[in-house]
Amino acid sequence: MNNYQAWDKYHGRIVSSRGGWKIGSGVQNCGYDMMNDLVGKTSYMQVVVLNATGRLPSKAIADWIEAIHICLSWPDPRIWCNRIGALAGSSRASGVAASCLGVLAAESTSYGIKPLISGVEFIEHALTQVTKGTSVKDFITAEIKKHGGKPHLMGYARPIAKGDERIPAMEKVTKKLGFPIGEHLSLAYKIEAILNTEFDESMNINGYVSAFLADQGFSSIEVYRIFSAVVLSGVTACYTDTADRLEGSFAPLKTSDVIYKGVTLRKV
Repeated sequence: MNNYQAWDKYHGRIVSSRGGWKIGSGVQNCGYDMMNDLVGKTSYMQVVVLNATGRLPSKAIADWIEAIHICLSWPDPRIWCNRIGALAGSSRASGVAASCLGVLAAESTSYGIKPLISGVEFIEHALTQVTKGTSVKDFITAEIKKHGGKPHLMGYARPIAKGDERIPAMEKVTKKLGFPIGEHLSLAYKIEAILNTEFDESMNINGYVSAFLADQGFSSIEVYRIFSAVVLSGVTACYTDTADRLEGSFAPLKTSDVIYKGVTLRKV
């Protein structure tokens, strides 16, 4: 069957498996009546997760995810996505444009949101191998071999700084909310212990988040969808900071800042 034939059942109508507005009777969302079942009875983050996964999480899980959103969005204009927000404010773009552009910039394979996909998939793969009988040490050795002998494991090590101040903060949240250490997170700690001994490297926040959420039953693509706007508040903060200052004052350049290395000047 050609694609256009498969589209026929959608022709002339809008189809949704999530829900929608029933004029005069209310709004449905994944089987819930939004006004009667959700508004005033659930947190905003619970609804964010519901919309991303189709499942309404417990208040505790939503509170945990809200806490990590705070950890992952800093008001520092040196961070690449925040720099876009700051530049937008300095150039007098709208706040919505600035925030959306900053969020879009977090669609990165090295930093931001997409590494969470790789993080969840890595710890799930690791647990599968260990469950089959591979020792944690042998698993790490095999993974390191893939990277030319360097400990470039997803969820471990960190550029510039050593350690990750966000993990102790989230460990306190995890304990406060009553979550036990699951099999993925337990394995993540074992991997960290070996990397720490042999390479002086530790787990980063990606590794912690990925392992914890894998223990809660979230798939890698669900985690990605839940965190799609995780940098939003930091971007907005940096936008607001520069929007309230002199126009064009964020990281201005002088002509003397430009070093020309092209063809030397010549007479015409």
